[in-house]
Amino acid sequence: MKNAKEVKKSAGSASSDLLLSDQGSKAEKYYHDLVALSRVSAAISGLLDLDAILNIGLDNVLNIMNGTVGGIMLLDEPSQTLSYQVYHGLSDTYAEEMRLKVAEGIAGKVAQSGRAILVEDISSESNAARIDLISSEGLKAFISVPLRAKDNVLGVMNVASHMSHRFTKEDVHLLHSIGDQLGTAIEQARLHERLRKARERLRKLARQNLVAEEEERRRIARELHDETSQSLSGIALQLEALLEMSSKSGNQDAELIAGLKKVQSLTVQVHKEVSRVISNLHPAVLDTLGLVAAVRQHAHSRLQPLNINVTMEVRGTEIRFPPDVEAAIFRVVQGAIGNIVKHSKAKNASIVLVYQPDEFSLRISDDGQGFDVSKLTDVEESGRGRGLFSMRERIGFLGGTSGVESKIGAGTTLWAKVPIGQDIIYDENKGTGD
Repeated sequence: MKNAKEVKKSAGSASSDLLLSDQGSKAEKYYHDLVALSRVSAAISGLLDLDAILNIGLDNVLNIMNGTVGGIMLLDEPSQTLSYQVYHGLSDTYAEEMRLKVAEGIAGKVAQSGRAILVEDISSESNAARIDLISSEGLKAFISVPLRAKDNVLGVMNVASHMSHRFTKEDVHLLHSIGDQLGTAIEQARLHERLRKARERLRKLARQNLVAEEEERRRIARELHDETSQSLSGIALQLEALLEMSSKSGNQDAELIAGLKKVQSLTVQVHKEVSRVISNLHPAVLDTLGLVAAVRQHAHSRLQPLNINVTMEVRGTEIRFPPDVEAAIFRVVQGAIGNIVKHSKAKNASIVLVYQPDEFSLRISDDGQGFDVSKLTDVEESGRGRGLFSMRERIGFLGGTSGVESKIGAGTTLWAKVPIGQDIIYDENKGTGD
């Protein structure tokens, strides 16, 4: 027989073993929870699409809980109503009809308090809402945890079972932590969506402003052409007629004739300047013949007088775009040619326009002095920076991308790409730019 000391020693050893076993179980559970949290975090990390976050988050939670029934309800702030956004193992009828006000039912109370609730058997829970729906689904054990972002409850996550007493308090703690992760991800996705919509509204407003600006340019150009330009043409013709009359009548007043010729010359000069202004405001050829013809005309009229040789290549079949799109692209070309004139000191320039089924692109290069792109700012005093910023802005409004490549002493290349969708194609324009 064991003496009292041996019995006491044996009991102490057993107690120590139980303590170690309990500590081991706790450590194992703690490790399991950390792995679960890490798994959910990794699954939703970087996601900005709300539906993806909700679906992937719920899938991971059900896998962790070895469950098949659950769903996520989001809170509609104006109506203070919770409704299912994603769910598994629940009927469509249940998900559609289980709409709860804050403080209504188990999920509503969780949304109100921001605290999780564990129910052993929700079908017999007096605080539950819509027992008829719950019973028809055969739901028993039920956990509801809040989805929080800072101090705001954005919704709740529910996990259920068809068996009672299925979940533990440790499960509640784990789901609570996962709920906080999902809440933060949901808030980030919503912020990203609000930012995307704000940018889209800004882009639309800016494009509307550009359209309005182009319309105003077109109106002024038309008025200058119809009124000022026509009047100058009429004056020039009248002066020509007066000179002919003087010559036929034998008028020998040299001073008068010289004066008339000087006025005629000035009139012709002003008429040319007005025509140039009209072309810069809005070239008529852009509307009548299209982008290729307008680019070719503008490039030759600006560069050839400066003895800058310009070549132009068009690849693919020209496509007519809506007027605002063609105007935006033309302004980019106009700005690039303006930079060549003002800054490049080039001898040669080339323009390439490429029409592909899904993309339009342009490339404008010169062999001038170039510049250090890394030192360029949007507000450079020379104006080059502002011009490039305007280019990026216009192309960006069309959903495209653009850039500039340059090195000191090695010339400059400006490029832009615009995606072509069915909403942007206007009509085919074959051969008008040739």
